[in-house]
Amino acid sequence: MKYKLEHACIRVMDLEKSVEFYKQALSLEEIKRYDYSEYEFTLVYLSDENRNFEIELTYNYNPEKPYEIGNGFSHFALAVSDLEKSHEFHKNMGLEVTDLKGLAKQKPSYYFITDPDGYKVEIIRG
Repeated sequence: MKYKLEHACIRVMDLEKSVEFYKQALSLEEIKRYDYSEYEFTLVYLSDENRNFEIELTYNYNPEKPYEIGNGFSHFALAVSDLEKSHEFHKNMGLEVTDLKGLAKQKPSYYFITDPDGYKVEIIRG
């Protein structure tokens, strides 16, 4: 059997703030939205122009407290052709941005930004 990666789900506190983050910071597009008011949650799916993989934002109505990200989940990664330009763009947006990083004696090849809920997003040279 063959399997295809479809989506990853994260729970968010402020749906519209999270949608705007992924649209503005990463140029993702909202491709689907389902409101299940009878169950008190909304799902929003975002993807890049190739539509190979989606991020599902789950918003449960009236969450009582922020979600715990835990220590098992690490991050999402997105590739970009001009890493330095992207890094500067994210810094100018006022996002939480790490320095450019590289593994032992290698040219810098990645950095991280943090979304409104504290999820890490790795930006890699692609």
